[in-house]
Amino acid sequence: MLIGRPDDIRSSEITDESLYWNRREWLTAAGIGAAAFLPVRPFVLRPAQELVPNKWEEVTGYNNFYEFGTGKDDPAANAGAFKTRPWTIKVEGEVTKPATFDLESLFKGLAAEERIYRFRCVEAWSMVVPWNGYPLRDVIKRLGPTSKAKYVEFTTLLDPKQMPGQRYDILEWPYVEALRLDEAMHPLGLLVTGVFGKPLPNQNGAPIRLITPSKYGFKGGKSIVRIRFTEQQPRTTWNISAPQEYGFYANVNPEVDHPRWSQATERRLGKFVRQKTLMFNGYADQVASLYSGMDLRRNY
Repeated sequence: MLIGRPDDIRSSEITDESLYWNRREWLTAAGIGAAAFLPVRPFVLRPAQELVPNKWEEVTGYNNFYEFGTGKDDPAANAGAFKTRPWTIKVEGEVTKPATFDLESLFKGLAAEERIYRFRCVEAWSMVVPWNGYPLRDVIKRLGPTSKAKYVEFTTLLDPKQMPGQRYDILEWPYVEALRLDEAMHPLGLLVTGVFGKPLPNQNGAPIRLITPSKYGFKGGKSIVRIRFTEQQPRTTWNISAPQEYGFYANVNPEVDHPRWSQATERRLGKFVRQKTLMFNGYADQVASLYSGMDLRRNY
């Protein structure tokens, strides 16, 4: 069930107040005209575990973003000069309104939201992050998929000059991820443009990335430049690279181990004691019905 921010979560527990900018200043700094938007509204889907966010340094300093390097601190070290303005997103495929949008036109008239989500990585670590962004389903409704659209694909920028990791054959570039259309239309999906009330840092996928918190983090494409609607299931980067390790669905499932480690427990960044991994990352009540009748061991 969708709920607003619970009364028992104090503002001080959600984020350091000093990290929040005035909303007009944030939108202006992000290159998005504040007048084009309705007010930011709070939104929280509270999983079974606590929602006290990790520290800014953990959220922005420990990342997977192979376009800038394979080390967890490589993105923060290598993405500082990455240019995120101007930025456009091409929309194509099985859609009634194919076009190229800048961020302002893509989100014009939509309400920005704050969402505190648990974020789970396939390497068995997790964190809690206060993201800012726009509901994916609202954007999809605006774009108008055709009746043939069954999937939606997200592609990251290909620019080896700015993204040093793309100079190596670590993965098949550009990075591509995708969702089934009904997954993308679920209220959990968020196109993220900020974190802690600030514009999204380069190392976190600026200026726009995808978050689907019931799935492992690799499912969320970063620095998105293309959204494509398709009738057939798209080929996705990690599934191409290592199909025996990374499935298309990427749902958090503690009963399906990675071939090289267990997914039954996880370590929350900033804590030493490991904790039990929750099915669908704690969002089972919201998303389990999307996979009714599926073998979630086989469709991992």
